[in-house]
Amino acid sequence: MNTIIDVMLHVVRVLDELGVEYVLVGSVASSARGFPRSTNDADIVADLRLEHADRLVASLRDGFYIDPDAVARSIVRHRSFNAIHHASGFKVDVFVPPPDGFGRQQLARRSQEHLDPAGPQAVFVATAEDVVISKLDWYRASDGTSDRQWHDLVGVIKVQAPTIDLAYLRQWAVRLGLTELLDRALAEARESV
Repeated sequence: MNTIIDVMLHVVRVLDELGVEYVLVGSVASSARGFPRSTNDADIVADLRLEHADRLVASLRDGFYIDPDAVARSIVRHRSFNAIHHASGFKVDVFVPPPDGFGRQQLARRSQEHLDPAGPQAVFVATAEDVVISKLDWYRASDGTSDRQWHDLVGVIKVQAPTIDLAYLRQWAVRLGLTELLDRALAEARESV
């Protein structure tokens, strides 16, 4: 596994084998929906349940550092855990969404596609709108200091401008208290076209 995509695809295959719904989010998704950039980690929202924990850990244990207790705690508390690939050092963060909220929305709206058009494996990727909302939330969590998050989300808006669902963006921005940041991002994307 030479790239973060290879490492992420390995984790995705395990989730598929377990029958777990997932969606790629974060920088891998923003690269697919906007402007590509390099990264050393991948983020996945996965609908894991406790019955999956042991099999997930057993399937990843040989190639990854993965803490069984952290996996179980994350499933129960609807938090995140990570799996770190031994050979490359690449990290996959897995977020277990609560029964309601934005994580569930990302799972419901995901679309399946090939990140590598020549590659054999299709994966579920967050929609452009969900990438923007998620990145806005991460940007806010960084107290507005994460230039990468901002660049990613503005890039998605620019690339997806002809088809992006502004009503959906505004609805979730209101729900999550991101309206001011969304307005700023939309204005910046328009100005730089």
